[in-house]
Amino acid sequence: MKEISVAHSPDADDIFMYYAIKFGWVTPKDAKFTNIAADIETLNQATLKGEYDICAISFALYPFVKDDYALLKTAVSFGEGYGPKLVKKKDAKLKRNFKVALSGEFTTNALLFKIAYPEARITYMNFLDIEQAVLDGTVDAGVLIHESILTFDDNLEVEREMWDIWEELSGGGLPLPLGGMCLRRSLPLTNAIDYENTLIKAVDVANKNRNVLAPMLLEKGLIRVDADTLDNYLDLYANDNSVQLSDIQYEALDKLYELGYKHGFYNSLVKAKEFLIPSEYEELRAN
Repeated sequence: MKEISVAHSPDADDIFMYYAIKFGWVTPKDAKFTNIAADIETLNQATLKGEYDICAISFALYPFVKDDYALLKTAVSFGEGYGPKLVKKKDAKLKRNFKVALSGEFTTNALLFKIAYPEARITYMNFLDIEQAVLDGTVDAGVLIHESILTFDDNLEVEREMWDIWEELSGGGLPLPLGGMCLRRSLPLTNAIDYENTLIKAVDVANKNRNVLAPMLLEKGLIRVDADTLDNYLDLYANDNSVQLSDIQYEALDKLYELGYKHGFYNSLVKAKEFLIPSEYEELRAN
């Protein structure tokens, strides 16, 4: 049986959306999924090198890997009035060229931040280290992601919501694209369709059985936060809107890629729907 590597981040929503497969509730037809967990920028860099068959990525990375990876329609995270937060010490005043910690060069928050703050001095670090770096003065500010947006230290305050930056840049009315998954194009098409369908089913099953799955993840120590925080976090990032990309989510992705192209971060203009797995192939073949 062919082993397919599936890499995801260790944050609560990725763990939640994948573990219906890990627990054997959902399985692909003729393959075994083996999972790897790493922070999102490590996964972005790994995807640039083509290390995994299926990988979670920041949506902002995708234009750089579009020739080698297809964009998956499932396991997506969008912000709806919320998202990463730019934080600083309370009452601190930020200069135009303030030093900031970001979670990675290819993250969505980094793309938006660079557009909004072109004079800031950026340093990249693991997202788990950003809060402490702000507290101890290593940097003037930092962009918190994942569960950190719910649990950061009382000595910090929000300078600006990345959601507000997105609203300003995009013109409003669209969800904030954060993370998704991609699949190696060299995989046979029929297999690729099955793998994507398996992941869609896994996310759907996890979402519909959250009251069973979430306590299991907590009991096994697979989640970094407590039950209440997990519940809040899943409300934000692993919900009905995570199962399959919707029309408004495609529109938001296209806007993100338009902004990146307009500001010189991408060499070409990407339209998300043009880079999906052609799942209609199965139906055409059956007919």
